[in-house]
Amino acid sequence: MNWTTRLQQITVTLLTAGLLTLSGWGAAASPVQAAASAEAPACGTGDHGLLQDLQKAHSGADSVPLTFSDVEFLNANTGRAAGNGFLIGTSDGGCHFQNIYEGQWSFQQIDFPDNVHGWALAAVKDGQAKYLLRTADGGSTWTRLSNKAVTFESVEFLDSSKGFGYNRTSTYYTNDGGESWSLIKTPANTRGAHFTSRNNGWAVVVVPGSGYRVMKTTNGGAAWKQVLSASTPEANYGQIYAKDSQVYALLYGGVGMSQTSYSLYGSSNSGGSWTRVIAQETAGGGPAPGSGVAVAKKGPASGTPGNMVLIGKSAAFLAGYQPAAEQVGIGLTKNNGQSWKNQQTVPGFEGTISFTDANQGWLAVKDLNSSTLYVTKDAGATWTARFSFETAGR
Repeated sequence: MNWTTRLQQITVTLLTAGLLTLSGWGAAASPVQAAASAEAPACGTGDHGLLQDLQKAHSGADSVPLTFSDVEFLNANTGRAAGNGFLIGTSDGGCHFQNIYEGQWSFQQIDFPDNVHGWALAAVKDGQAKYLLRTADGGSTWTRLSNKAVTFESVEFLDSSKGFGYNRTSTYYTNDGGESWSLIKTPANTRGAHFTSRNNGWAVVVVPGSGYRVMKTTNGGAAWKQVLSASTPEANYGQIYAKDSQVYALLYGGVGMSQTSYSLYGSSNSGGSWTRVIAQETAGGGPAPGSGVAVAKKGPASGTPGNMVLIGKSAAFLAGYQPAAEQVGIGLTKNNGQSWKNQQTVPGFEGTISFTDANQGWLAVKDLNSSTLYVTKDAGATWTARFSFETAGR
């Protein structure tokens, strides 16, 4: 399958989409969109001279180009970015990068709770089966934890031993670094869940013919309580994000003509009350789930929502992308969803974000002929390209 065909599939598919590295990597530059700044001469540009052989191997007309699939930063200076066969890192805000890993694994997601311990979901090259990998040296070497493929769509670790594995219907917990997993009981028809600890969790539940319910547990899944409902004729999938008292429920409506309808509900008091922050309805996807006045009628890039990052007690960022318009962007709130702002977009087909505070963040973007890492210091008002793969002639 060539890259053009793959991008066409992206336009009609819902996609669900950090690094304290070893010393000596990188320092931040000012956020001037796609332009050099006063300190730019001190920083590398383009691909920083890295992964030359791997780029050549992915340069054929029928090859999948080298692209970023995930980015994770642990502070303003130190972070990692991964893709198909590589993991790179910086410790100076992206002025300089270095290879961490180059090999058989095509990373789909990475998760580093600290600078040393990390986990990843990855396939062998461009295969379909996903495996759970673990590293204890910052990502230089990886160990496959089982010869069997996993059904996880994402993993999140709280520390070097405790973590969660998620797919749309099930949640699993480990306390031995992923060596073994136990199923957490979630409500019937769960289509998305998130736990902040072994006892405290959230689930999006589909009610056939009716809509969604958002449920909460404080005893590890032994009992669940409904905290929100939203009606819609097309309830099929949702996502929950939670941090401290902040909770956001992303509820998908219909999808059609490369358009996605969805609602984003936010709570600042652990689900005690909710604000309908975004209600994006589209001609192809139909009405947004739920009812009532929303703070915003469109999400970032007016497209499909990507991943979400919550910061502190009141800030939240949501990625969004619209392949048909070749736009990727973010939206944000700094007051628990009482106001919402969609920032300017950058060119691309898909993107994922990592923010370390209410202003500093990173955006990894896939485009037709390139894949780029951007940094912002002003909450996405402007972006600076820090690393890019360019593939000519596609």
